[in-house]
Amino acid sequence: MPASSVLRLSDDRLRYLPASSTDPVTVSSDNPGALAVAAESRKWLGRGTVPGTNARERQVSERSLLDLRLLTPEGAATLAGPDQRWAYVWPRDASFAAAAFAATEHHEESYQVLDFLAKVQKTNGTWAARYHPDGSPVADGRAPQLDSAGWFSWAAWYAFTTDPEHERADIQMRTLWPGVRAAADAMVDSLGPGGLPPGGSDYWETPTLGPNLGTAAPVRAGLRSAADMATKLEREDDARRYSEAAAHLDAAIQRQFASRGYPRSTRFGSGADAAVNFLAPPFAPRDAKVEKAVEEAASRLAAPNGGMLPGEGWRQDPSVSWTPETAFFALSASASGRRKEARRYLMWLADHRTSLGSFPEKIDGDGEPQAAAPIAWTSAIVVLALAAEQKPLPIPPAYKFDGKPNPSPAPPAPLGGVLLGVAFLVVANQPRWYPVPVSVRP
Repeated sequence: MPASSVLRLSDDRLRYLPASSTDPVTVSSDNPGALAVAAESRKWLGRGTVPGTNARERQVSERSLLDLRLLTPEGAATLAGPDQRWAYVWPRDASFAAAAFAATEHHEESYQVLDFLAKVQKTNGTWAARYHPDGSPVADGRAPQLDSAGWFSWAAWYAFTTDPEHERADIQMRTLWPGVRAAADAMVDSLGPGGLPPGGSDYWETPTLGPNLGTAAPVRAGLRSAADMATKLEREDDARRYSEAAAHLDAAIQRQFASRGYPRSTRFGSGADAAVNFLAPPFAPRDAKVEKAVEEAASRLAAPNGGMLPGEGWRQDPSVSWTPETAFFALSASASGRRKEARRYLMWLADHRTSLGSFPEKIDGDGEPQAAAPIAWTSAIVVLALAAEQKPLPIPPAYKFDGKPNPSPAPPAPLGGVLLGVAFLVVANQPRWYPVPVSVRP
């Protein structure tokens, strides 16, 4: 049904997800519960914005937002996907959902996601790899992933920065600050003598022996975000500590990654990685060297079907593209004002949706959607990319040691692009992209 997550079947019956339920039901075409859910969805969309410069783009934003809402249970953070093997909260994915909600003025949902993440945060400022919707960590042996600390801090900063209700933003900033401060302290403490966080698991969820870009880049964005929050809260000591750590980390990234074209890790031969987009807008100001590295990575990571691989060292089927990684190239291009490039990625994503229009997690060599749909991470990234068309997304400032932000380049001009609409659907029971044993998948 238009502007809702209620499906009208070929026999005119309706299928929908009742409130506080995890199982959809199929009912008659005049069922009051289904019709009420559809009507409420339209009201919810009307309370925020639907990014897009034309009807088709707004349609995809609308579907992506409704998918994110569908995946966000009351009182919890956004789940990665609807299938039982994806129905967990990854702090990384949920942080992006919070940013997408904030970018479209759905601040209540944004703060709900962030509050959940703050409540499940470990006492040392980090997070488990993933959580059940009730807030308990998933005990599958995965080590904590430090990039979550960076993404949470960035998302919290993004939420209050974009909130037009200043009184609410101030309350939420002060409420979330203890979690941001604990995360920032953990990030500062993680930096080694050379200035980089240690090796470990990043968004690939496979460990690297040396420091990796998928952790270092979001930690830099998180520290800059925490420093700006501390400055606004007049916590000068914290602001100085986090800005100095961010500058120390930035210098290390320049030494260890920039000089080699921003590879996946400091290990020789690790190859290009989609994480290079984490160094570009909206996570950092435009940088000519980074843009060149993004362009080079795009050429190296292009799969035969037109989408993107996570990295040159990716050991799974090289004919399979991944929609989150493809969407990241779209986001950095959109936020940087590179219209033609962003449109190419967004059009490819639009052309490779499921039969109902959802973004799947991956696309096989034949161009068919695989894994789960909707996938929250892709939906959130696409919403942010479309939001960047209409006005520049805020970028965490890089502070000098005197507490003043370095001047950033002028915001890029808005981007135009074309997309098609999406809807929710589980398309296949395949493991999430992380290459882990079947017993603990996805």
